[in-house]
Amino acid sequence: MLAIAIWGFVEPYILDVEEEEAAITNLPSEMEGKKIAVIGDFQIGLWLDNVWTVEKAVEDVIDMDPAAILITGDYVYHVDNMDDPEIAEVMEVMRPLAESGIPVYSVLGNHDYAMSSQDVEPNTELAEGLATELSSLGIMVLDNKNEILLEGVNTDLYVVGLGSHWAGNDLANKAFEGVPEEAPRMVLMHNPDSFKTLAGGVSPVAVAGHTHGGQIRVPFTETWSYLNLLQSGEVTTDGWIKEDYGSAGNSLYVNRGIGMSITPMRINAVPEITVFTLINKD
Repeated sequence: MLAIAIWGFVEPYILDVEEEEAAITNLPSEMEGKKIAVIGDFQIGLWLDNVWTVEKAVEDVIDMDPAAILITGDYVYHVDNMDDPEIAEVMEVMRPLAESGIPVYSVLGNHDYAMSSQDVEPNTELAEGLATELSSLGIMVLDNKNEILLEGVNTDLYVVGLGSHWAGNDLANKAFEGVPEEAPRMVLMHNPDSFKTLAGGVSPVAVAGHTHGGQIRVPFTETWSYLNLLQSGEVTTDGWIKEDYGSAGNSLYVNRGIGMSITPMRINAVPEITVFTLINKD
């Protein structure tokens, strides 16, 4: 038990790269093989937080030179207002991404609304301020918005960003406004629960964070983690989530993120960079 506990303080500084395929309906042939990198859940401000790993992840994804970078939110852990020093620290850590020339798209998580639990009132002023600061750096925050992720010869690939689920701000109808019905798209969200609100067939590939991969996960079990003690119902931890979790025709991948909640430990849930290779879905 002592060895496991010690390892729990070491694992947050290990960075895993998961190579996955993103099968997207109507993807133009000229986009096949392009890479999209995903990081998130930095949780800067937690005691003994692993800012070093966040900086290393930023450095690594820049070196990968993907076609675009997606961020799943939860930049901070517990911040009350925009004057807190963690905000400035976030901006310095994110600055290299913004200056890399790689398009970066993001959503916000519950902690970016100062929500440590679902029954806490969302701090929309903080969230709006954080979004403004990130946008000023050049990181586009998709709060129920969509943008062209990659431009094609005849068809563009869209990224659709959903707002925070805990803040009651994941408005799918608003987020998809203006996206042509047959256009290829990826959907970005913070909380996997937002995925269940999507109509069937609108999201061939969705990406979420929030779970930290369970953060403290029992070895030799498929998904059992401390999340099973904290929430009722089905627990989604990481990787591709089984097909019946959302509506038919939609697929969800959950990234383990980099930071932590409550305690600065990870066990059997290594921090993750996901790199998707785009392929056409037949």
